[in-house]
Amino acid sequence: MAYPTIAEIDRADIEKLAREAAAGDPVALNSLLSAIRPETLRLCARFLPNREDAEEACQDALWAVTRGIGDFQGRSTFRTWLYGLTANRARSTYQALRRRHESGGPLPDPPDPRRTSVVAGTRLDLLEALDELPAEYAEAATLRDVLGLGYGDIATLLDVPVGTVKSRIHEARRRLRLRLSDYR
Repeated sequence: MAYPTIAEIDRADIEKLAREAAAGDPVALNSLLSAIRPETLRLCARFLPNREDAEEACQDALWAVTRGIGDFQGRSTFRTWLYGLTANRARSTYQALRRRHESGGPLPDPPDPRRTSVVAGTRLDLLEALDELPAEYAEAATLRDVLGLGYGDIATLLDVPVGTVKSRIHEARRRLRLRLSDYR
């Protein structure tokens, strides 16, 4: 079967490729990985201000897609599933970088303030604050406020009612406001 080129792939094609890759089609998986790489990198860059760190998280996310595509059951859209997976990989990359630094390893070069927006520093503060939240709050807040998923998509992804998602996001935002005000 011939698959569309990367430039021709739209959301419907992505969903089709994801279903075929989940069914074990290696050609579909390769096409899917090529198609989602730019979006995955963009999502990772929302978390990590240094390009190299975002690239590392992107590679981890793509590897996780490769390993986990067989578990994609289509309960949510592939995009929703990918966003959840990518958020987890970006946060894991950040945690690994922090652990390396805490054990005496070098920190990556800080973003150059002349070329980087103030948002980059704010993202690091946010990642620190998210790490201090219970996992269920951090995950819900990340999916909503960093990646922009809707409440219904988050509920499907986390397999909880929409009301639970709203409650977790509300509590996460409350705790994040308190924590981030401590940074200032």
